[in-house]
Amino acid sequence: MAIVEVVAANYERPDHCAGIVEVLNSYAADPKGGGSPLPVSVREQLVPVLRDHPASAVFLAIAGTRVVGVAVCFQGISTFQAKRLINIHDLAVLPSWRRQGIGRALLRAVEAHARERDCCKLTLEVQEDNEPARVLYARFGFADFIVGDSAPTRFLAKALDTPNAAATREA
Repeated sequence: MAIVEVVAANYERPDHCAGIVEVLNSYAADPKGGGSPLPVSVREQLVPVLRDHPASAVFLAIAGTRVVGVAVCFQGISTFQAKRLINIHDLAVLPSWRRQGIGRALLRAVEAHARERDCCKLTLEVQEDNEPARVLYARFGFADFIVGDSAPTRFLAKALDTPNAAATREA
């Protein structure tokens, strides 16, 4: 395992802000992330939007002075338990740093954050064909979400057309 420190992002630090953008841009350019770098407008707006979002929490994996991984999370509510939950919206590691325990370290930090806030669960979505990520998540205890005797819950999305949707559409 690589020696990394996982910290909460500090938006006052230019290296943290640049690291968030670098890691997420790298993921977006990867075939699993859509295969195209983030548009310049998204790279410029990303940190201010995360900073200003009241329910966001961003964790950085730092090796030496370089940000090599990021977990972007949002607090939500479980209506069935009337408690907070944390959704891991993005978990990304730079390609040359993968398979060194960095994803696991980020997940541990997110779980500790959730436990400190008395959250009832962590949620995330993963592509069916992303086997390395699915293995990591399963080893960490993630499984299909099933309510009672129902079938597994599916994650669905509907893109909304907005003035700049073409530049910011998410997968």
